[in-house]
Amino acid sequence: MAESLTIALTKGRILKETLPLFAKAGIEPIDDVFTSRKLVFETTHADVRLLIIRGSDVPTYVKHGTADMGVVGKDVLLEQGAAGLYELLDLNIARCQLMTAGPVGWQSTGNRIRVATKFINVAKAYFSEQGVQAEVIKLYGAMELAPVMGLADLIVDIVDTGSTLQANGMAPIDLIAEISSRLVVNKAAMRRSHEDIKNIVDALALAVPQL
Repeated sequence: MAESLTIALTKGRILKETLPLFAKAGIEPIDDVFTSRKLVFETTHADVRLLIIRGSDVPTYVKHGTADMGVVGKDVLLEQGAAGLYELLDLNIARCQLMTAGPVGWQSTGNRIRVATKFINVAKAYFSEQGVQAEVIKLYGAMELAPVMGLADLIVDIVDTGSTLQANGMAPIDLIAEISSRLVVNKAAMRRSHEDIKNIVDALALAVPQL
């Protein structure tokens, strides 16, 4: 490689599913990322290092070129926008759905509703497209509590098994987007290190689980 590459990975569940793919592509962190307090890790590939950060920060690091590449959920890309990035590969991991949800049996009583979510931009765009006037309330967690306590009529949130919704007397309503983890690349880095990045993308593509 002419230059070293920095790849930002999303910590948590996505990281656990990402590392085996990178291992198959010949890139493994030298230290244990789950026990070490470090955030930057050298790898078995001499010219690649990994950053382990919050998913919401991955696009920022890649857009600004601090990281050349990154792995992040499609939900984050939809919310933040993908300017300055190439979305090159669907890794087919950490799959879930971004949906509207509400109390079981909920029906709209008018054209204006209140929606609680951390996906402010996605929610505004979705309900605008539906011709529904929505007051969007930003929350950072425990979305299911908002309708229960009367703060909102509906929520927009990630749905995996749906068990948390069910436990709180709620149910999914409409699908907004299918979500999985994506490999993104800084546009300037793609021009500068095209061959090196392409080699990594090709190796990861071979490791992607087939559904």
